[in-house]
Amino acid sequence: MIRVRHLIDVLELEFAGDVATLVSCDELEWEGHVSPIQWVKHECRTTASAAVDALRVGELEEHLPASTRALLSGEIGFDHLALLARTADAVTGSGAAAGFEEGSLLAKARAHSVGKFRHDCEHARHAADQRRFLAEQVEQVEARYLELKPGFGGSRFLRGFLDSEGGATLRTALEPLARRSGDDDLRQRDRRLADVLVELAGHAMDAGLLAHSGSQRPHLQVTATLDTLVGRDGSPAGELEWGGPIAAETVRRLGCDATVARVVFDSTSAVLDVGRARRVPGPATRRALQARDGGCVWPGCDRPVSWNQAHHLTHWAQGGSTDLENLVSVCRAHHWKLHEGGWRLIRTGDGMVVVPPVPFDLLPPRGLAPEDPLALVAEQQWEWLPHGSPPAAESECCAPVAAGPARARAPDAVPTD
Repeated sequence: MIRVRHLIDVLELEFAGDVATLVSCDELEWEGHVSPIQWVKHECRTTASAAVDALRVGELEEHLPASTRALLSGEIGFDHLALLARTADAVTGSGAAAGFEEGSLLAKARAHSVGKFRHDCEHARHAADQRRFLAEQVEQVEARYLELKPGFGGSRFLRGFLDSEGGATLRTALEPLARRSGDDDLRQRDRRLADVLVELAGHAMDAGLLAHSGSQRPHLQVTATLDTLVGRDGSPAGELEWGGPIAAETVRRLGCDATVARVVFDSTSAVLDVGRARRVPGPATRRALQARDGGCVWPGCDRPVSWNQAHHLTHWAQGGSTDLENLVSVCRAHHWKLHEGGWRLIRTGDGMVVVPPVPFDLLPPRGLAPEDPLALVAEQQWEWLPHGSPPAAESECCAPVAAGPARARAPDAVPTD
């Protein structure tokens, strides 16, 4: 493998010389393409960055004789040589590397991996021209962007760019939270990173760290019928603002720890009554719950209490009480498993026990929920906010949906193409 890798590096060096020759010639070798780099990318089936690296190495090969000999003798790889050429080009600001201190960097290339050598080259560029190095970092900050592209069923595709500091800040925040939460946590790393990014946003809303709009802070806003909450067959999906229709089980999870307001409609969808918002659970119950559990009760999970949500062992919409006997603290990831994931959490004399979901083909037919006096109302809709949001005043509740949450930008600012 070492021998084959060395042969590949030598061929890469030969390829780099050919790319430099192609660029320097006057003939239309790349006819039909906007540039020779595009021709190399398309005809040689490679990436644009690989083609650019090949061009740099090919143009600077004669100005980096010691580094070229080191590659031919197997002391460094082609990626080391590409970094050397890139650094030489940046330091001199031209296509010639005259005056570039090749020896000191080459010694580090021989000793260090490609990843560590990349840092060595950055230090060399900073030492050579601090102002230019700073200007490049400022350009990276100005180039930051984040796009949220709509997907099927209210999902979102994320695409963006962060500079070195922004990327390091985000990764520093995500890494401690992205560890596996127990032996039963089988999520892959990319799934865990996505989960904790959502968890960070939710924690910022729950903790009141975001700017308020009027008397309300940013929150998820869900509307659902009573039939959906109770789980009756044939009931419609819930409606999540900025998210679209969501499953009934997701509605119940979000309603486990939320501020709820009742809105009653008649058969023509006219509002008959808007009940005062109530908190589930109350502040005193929440403090007692946090003191008792001290964190996520899922076996093996180490999420602190401030990152947890209240979970009803028997949901309040299905007759469960909102008291300590029926409440436990769970983190967002395990709260999802207890609802959408189909897991169960049971309190025993020896502590909490988790029960995995039953396969769908073994589930018995689901019976209708028992009749509830509230079901006599033609239609009732519920909306809830995070547990820290202040209840709306009775006189302000005059529409099916209470005052909307503060928005970072209007919905039409989200790209739709």
